Amino acid sequence: MQYMVIRKADAASELDGFPSAELVQAVPGAKWLRSSADGGLRMRRRNGQWLYEEGPFNDVSVAGFAFIEAEDRRAASELAARWPSADAEGRAVLEVREAGCPGGCVGFDTGRPPKHTAWAVLLRSDEVAEQDFEPPAAVIDIMNRANNAGIAAGVALSGEGLKSTARGARVKFSGGKPFITDGPFAEVKELIAGYWAVDAASRDEVIAWVKSYPYPSQGDMEVELRKVAI
Repeated sequence: MQYMVIRKADAASELDGFPSAELVQAVPGAKWLRSSADGGLRMRRRNGQWLYEEGPFNDVSVAGFAFIEAEDRRAASELAARWPSADAEGRAVLEVREAGCPGGCVGFDTGRPPKHTAWAVLLRSDEVAEQDFEPPAAVIDIMNRANNAGIAAGVALSGEGLKSTARGARVKFSGGKPFITDGPFAEVKELIAGYWAVDAASRDEVIAWVKSYPYPSQGDMEVELRKVAI
């Protein structure tokens, strides 16, 4: 099974020097995000209208993430507990989430480097996502088609949905030692339900992509746009 290990944001991860060269080397394949002050944008759809909030944000929740393969939640948590203990001066917080979109939307990673700038589109979780709601098959088919079209156009670089935190865990380091807590977790507004990485020449192109995507829910929703550092 595949799991996403999310390195939770903190004050240090919002600084220009993050991530350190040592952390990048220690966690190969991770996607690290730039500070929310560097072009970060939150887009909220309310009653069919899009509202915008420019970064920086005081409540940033994601500094970066990596994918791992593990048999189950326990094994994934134990792998995450091997995170570099020096990160965040021994106080890093990680979220371990089972990858996969409820309903079967296919995750993808083209492995293709961006021609312009890679942007992470973080889909905020909500009460419905935390129930592992499965959209109708027709909706999933439309999403898969949209992802494939984005790949063919050279825009979509990668994307994956996440299962609810009931299937996940949290790893908190204290003094460099890991402590594991199984989900679910109550702070829904701090969680993500999935992500895409898109290649765009400008943030406006990312905004247009976000607006055009056929999300499983037509109601209120929120995404956060962040530049990918590495």
